[in-house]
Amino acid sequence: MATNWRLSAIQLSSGPEPAANLAAVRHYLQQIPQAEQHLVLLPECFAVFGGGDKLQLSHQAAIGAGPIQQACQALAAEFGVYLVAGSQPTMTADPGRFAASCLVYSPGGELLADYQKLHLFDVNVTDSTGSYRESATTLPGKKISLCQLPDLKLGLSICYDVRFPGLMQALAAQGMQLLTVPSAFTRPTGAAHWHTLLKARAIENQCFVLAANQTGVHANGRETYGHSLIIDPWGEVLADAGTNPGWVSALVDISQCQQLGQKMPVHQHNRFNSELKS
Repeated sequence: MATNWRLSAIQLSSGPEPAANLAAVRHYLQQIPQAEQHLVLLPECFAVFGGGDKLQLSHQAAIGAGPIQQACQALAAEFGVYLVAGSQPTMTADPGRFAASCLVYSPGGELLADYQKLHLFDVNVTDSTGSYRESATTLPGKKISLCQLPDLKLGLSICYDVRFPGLMQALAAQGMQLLTVPSAFTRPTGAAHWHTLLKARAIENQCFVLAANQTGVHANGRETYGHSLIIDPWGEVLADAGTNPGWVSALVDISQCQQLGQKMPVHQHNRFNSELKS
């Protein structure tokens, strides 16, 4: 059983034009060291970001269709990687709202899994934007998604989801070994909570965490925090991208999850999973 994986996160300062953002993704994929088993994560809104409220809606497509998804398929196949395409707008039954979908592609370009963001960012923040109302244009998802890859169980989440540990606990109950967190975390909330939340999710679920964030000041003035991270199941930060666009990468042994679980079986010890349910 091959438990060694290369995990990589690409950090972008995405703008409103998909072609430019996808070109940046390709540029960084050319730089990252290759590996036999390689998973690459893109940030939230990697292809379209920093425009008006309707920008994402104008680029929505059905799952399995559209130029952004076709480009992701092609990139996964060209570079031979499992590509977790952060989030992109996909169609819903509500013509006025799209779904923020994370799509997973195989090294052959096959769509393996999809996840729609469950928790929407409707908050007030002390930054240049001030008020965020994601639900105005985004429809929340209705499912959790665990994707079975060769010798790796991948749990999917998006940005604000990281504040809701019940989602990750549900994925961990299904055997999750790696949690991906594509994000566009704001600068104030990132400075306060980004590292703490991601380390906590790794520690409490005894899994690797791979988080790809947007960074910098975007075309609409929105400010994002950067610091894309790779964290091991003990909560150790293996890589931190800082605040410039670029990438981080690390070789990891997924069997660390099982080894830690044998030494400290927190999932078995969790009484809320058994006698305290009723």
